[in-house]
Amino acid sequence: MKILLTGICGFAGSTLARALLAERPGLELTGLDNLSRRGSHLNLEPLRALGIRIEHGDVRNTSDVDALPAADALIDCAANPSVLAGIGPGPGSRQLVEHNLSGTLNLLEYCKRHRAAFTLLSTSRVYSIPPLAALPVTVHRGAYIPDPALSAAGTLPAGLTAAGIAETFSTEPPVSLYGATKRASELMALEYGHAFGFPVWINRCGVLAGAGQFGRADQGIFSYWIHSWAARRPLRHIGFDGLGHQVRDCLHPADLAPLLLAQLDASADTPAPRVLNVAGGAAAAMSLRQLGAWCAERLGPHTVASDPAPRPYDLPWMVLDASAAERIWGWRPRTPLSTILEEITAHAAAHPEWLDKVS
Repeated sequence: MKILLTGICGFAGSTLARALLAERPGLELTGLDNLSRRGSHLNLEPLRALGIRIEHGDVRNTSDVDALPAADALIDCAANPSVLAGIGPGPGSRQLVEHNLSGTLNLLEYCKRHRAAFTLLSTSRVYSIPPLAALPVTVHRGAYIPDPALSAAGTLPAGLTAAGIAETFSTEPPVSLYGATKRASELMALEYGHAFGFPVWINRCGVLAGAGQFGRADQGIFSYWIHSWAARRPLRHIGFDGLGHQVRDCLHPADLAPLLLAQLDASADTPAPRVLNVAGGAAAAMSLRQLGAWCAERLGPHTVASDPAPRPYDLPWMVLDASAAERIWGWRPRTPLSTILEEITAHAAAHPEWLDKVS
């Protein structure tokens, strides 16, 4: 099988490329990356050493995409991944749309031309913000959880349980500019697949985490927090009660490889849902306060400031329910939360200058 992987020099793309080759030796991988993200160049030669052909190009440029060799399948990992992208002054909003939506359209035209299967790594941030922002929560063991009284009464919003947010949860706006570009990409991909008869798979990811991630406060929070703690850099609990009770789940991107290969092996008429949550779920969920306690035990004490001022689009509890992926594809995460945290910590010890290189 020949696979084209966009955004291959980013954290998700590079990790997934290695995992795909480990899962199925003999794959022919071609990657595309514009190397615009700080740190992405560090993955270039290690990937080439694995026999991966990497083209320097931009998904926003039609000519760059048109020049790519034919492939049987395309995995799209190229995106601006920050929920805060595009909301400041200047042209950032247009650039976000061009990258995350116009780029996807160019890739869909590629799949139409080459009859290639298309897989999009989408995001949990396509889910509607107002009901999640207004979700009644309580603090349990240092982390927010949905109010148990609502769970017991069955009055949580439709598509949400203590296990997480299901694919049936509302995607009504507002979802953030970033979320809107990803949701629009999902819809266009599904329409292209239906109109032109090639397989389309949409995988909505929770927070991706692991060694080598380009951690920033607005993305890659697990990596950013551990690297910052190890280097004794300033950290803040932002928003809500200022105590870090907000919760996210995390997933190692390598764990996606078996699912993506199973999807790409399937035909266009395979009777399976085209949209799935893929995430660590409740078993891999943690609050910043809990993460800080883990860091203190593992790395020693560090002071975290409190800043309860709200931040746009932030949510108290964002955990995805990936049970449909397990039920339909037999997929579940392989890498436990503890292993992900230890992997990042080892990387921080080996690369104390990492945040200066990538942020």
